[in-house]
Amino acid sequence: MGSSSSKYPADGESPLRRKSVSSFYIDTTEVSNAQFQEFVQATGYQTDSEKFGWSFVFEPLVPPEINQKIEKSVASAPWWLPVPGSSWKRPYGGSSGIDDVLDHPVVHVSWNDASAYCGWKGLRLPTEAEWEYAARGGKEKRTFPWGNKMMPRGEYRMNTWQGSLPNGNYYCNLPNGGLTFCKNLGSDGYNYTAPVDSMGVQNPFGLYHMVGNVWEWVSDYWDTKHNTRPEVDPKGPAFNKDGNRVKKGGSFLCNEAFCDRYRVSARSFNTED
Repeated sequence: MGSSSSKYPADGESPLRRKSVSSFYIDTTEVSNAQFQEFVQATGYQTDSEKFGWSFVFEPLVPPEINQKIEKSVASAPWWLPVPGSSWKRPYGGSSGIDDVLDHPVVHVSWNDASAYCGWKGLRLPTEAEWEYAARGGKEKRTFPWGNKMMPRGEYRMNTWQGSLPNGNYYCNLPNGGLTFCKNLGSDGYNYTAPVDSMGVQNPFGLYHMVGNVWEWVSDYWDTKHNTRPEVDPKGPAFNKDGNRVKKGGSFLCNEAFCDRYRVSARSFNTED
């Protein structure tokens, strides 16, 4: 698992290290809105974003009437806006809903929420080692689930961003053409999320969207220093002082120039909530 080199050294993607995993099952798709809705209806579960009363939303998706009232953003990524009322069932806040995207992956789901869903299903989140093994389809050192070329035979194999993404300290909807930096050409067929079983399987294991579409939680705590010795069923560090957990796979908001983390070995993190 891992990589012999890393575009983002601070992410702890390298070094390449040999690990083994016991047999395990993994769902063939990301969790859909319909599946998560079934969980909530059966249990009355309230997600972290619902408890907080808000979540971050990519600015082009924020309704204009809500956007004009928001005065804050993420300092290092001002195209992420804190939108009141946004959650898994109202992805963009306001009157938005999921009725038209029930087959798309559920979003605004924290690590806590994902773990609760898995527990309800009698399952668990995969470890990072299990996730990488599943993503590579049993092969070694592959950059992507299907091989080392991002677009074999010129075909789109994952849902990522085609076009320019924002960089620097500005917003997507600034006048004088600022919005063009947040425009997705949609050449792969999708502007934002895609149905969980779309675009064909990505590897011989029959798994969809292991990379691209939306980030996927794994069970491991975040750390950038790794045990390089061979291990069987590694579970990652015992804790992280900030409670950060690993997420894998990148998303539709990644391209080669910005957040090139839709590679199997790439990784990032977020807090549990």
